[in-house]
Amino acid sequence: QVQLVESGGGLVQPGGSLRLSCAASGSIFSISVMGWYRQAPGKQRELVASITSGGSTNYGDSVKGRFTISRDNAKNTVYLQMNSLKPEDTAVYYCNADLRRWVLAGTSNYWGQGTQVTVSA
Repeated sequence: QVQLVESGGGLVQPGGSLRLSCAASGSIFSISVMGWYRQAPGKQRELVASITSGGSTNYGDSVKGRFTISRDNAKNTVYLQMNSLKPEDTAVYYCNADLRRWVLAGTSNYWGQGTQVTVSA
């Protein structure tokens, strides 16, 4: 089995910062892309940021310049540093990973359970 476990969510004031972490565990051969998505009430889930095993990154337009994604390949962990947070960043943040469970396996997609981020005064 494979698990993605997020941590670091919480309540923060506008302009504040939070750092999310997501650790992948279980039977994993390799992870190609890791990323963060978010879903606010009544809205569709959207990409926040993603990062390849080689370090190439991609960001949603609304977070460019404020959020930074990084990963530790040795620990199968991805991070999301969120600065200058706004009330519109309030959402459940989900970790996502494309990975292979063994050398001859195809790539499968996995989701974490989500962590709540609330930006409010």
